[in-house]
Amino acid sequence: MTTATEIHGICKPGYERIRDAFAQNFEQHGEIGAALSLVVDGETAVDIWGGSTDAAGTRPWEQDTIVNVFSTTKGIVTVCALRLAEEGKLDLDAPVATYWPEFAQAGKEKITVRQLMNHRAGLPAVKDILPLEHSHVWEPLVNALAAQESWWEPDTAHGYHAVTFGSLVGEVIRRVSGKSVGAFWREEVAEPFGIDFQIGFGPEQDGRVAEMIPADLATADPESSFVKALMNPMSVNFKAFMVTPLMMVNPTYMNTREWRAAEIPAANGHTTARALARLYGALATGGELEGSHILRPETIEMARQEQSYGEDVVLMMPTRFGTGFMLDTPEYQVTPTGALFGHPGLGGSFGFADPDARIGMGYVMNRMLLPGAEFVDARWQGMLPAIYESVS
Repeated sequence: MTTATEIHGICKPGYERIRDAFAQNFEQHGEIGAALSLVVDGETAVDIWGGSTDAAGTRPWEQDTIVNVFSTTKGIVTVCALRLAEEGKLDLDAPVATYWPEFAQAGKEKITVRQLMNHRAGLPAVKDILPLEHSHVWEPLVNALAAQESWWEPDTAHGYHAVTFGSLVGEVIRRVSGKSVGAFWREEVAEPFGIDFQIGFGPEQDGRVAEMIPADLATADPESSFVKALMNPMSVNFKAFMVTPLMMVNPTYMNTREWRAAEIPAANGHTTARALARLYGALATGGELEGSHILRPETIEMARQEQSYGEDVVLMMPTRFGTGFMLDTPEYQVTPTGALFGHPGLGGSFGFADPDARIGMGYVMNRMLLPGAEFVDARWQGMLPAIYESVS
């Protein structure tokens, strides 16, 4: 007999169907531990969690549990770059080499910062995989990207910069601000606005980190063109995700102290659903939080304008990006408004804003699932409709 998972937290009247959809993920999709939060018009409507932080079920998920959210981190990097642009310190349409002179090597002198952010720079991977000992070190990947030529002529196509996005945009942030991405985010946004999202942290936080449970690769569709490409070690698809042998050598690398301590700003942010909803709730309603702006309304509007749309060279499916943020895609639109922007993460997490519905939402979990058709996580298919039915 299966015992229903106890769901903790708050769910305001009228939003009960969201709680029900979240609870069903444990019964129908094997959720182990997770949290979901929704901010509507600046007010928290849902902030719930349940399950365990470990596969053995020995540690309950708590209110302040944090977990690795992989590419959901890209939205954080985007906010950092946009703040520098607002301050007049970074011109998004200037050549990257303006701020990072070494980047001009191998014919890349005209690539702009915006092209890094909209995945059009042609730099989703390094051509020679980095040694294992460089997996958690900043300079080797940054230097390799500066030295190599683009995989395609910049701005003629787009392809998801799965790992390199954080290093490319992050190095620009570092050159402009004098701070690493993790330090810039912490000092400029996270601490002033009370957003519990961290890129790199010490062992003092380990006690509240959920253990990630990798997806079962045996469930991948062997007939998928993307899966076939991903199995070819010479392909750009493989190299975009396997910048170093880390994932192949240790499939639970994301649970190591080295991974948590490093700054890998395309992939190793740790946070709560509450923090994501708080951030994106503010961005959905003009960017103001605690009496100050995280970003100004005009900056948010600019960043969510379509910059890349169509067949993605790396993911081999249609994707759509603004300046740094991922956008809803017409071919498999996951929301009724189509106004969604933010970023999902490998395994199922997401942080999104919808300015039409005036909502911000965050979802985090520790059991990673392979996405289903059109890269949509099965758990989203219950939660997102419930969210929009509740706010309509």
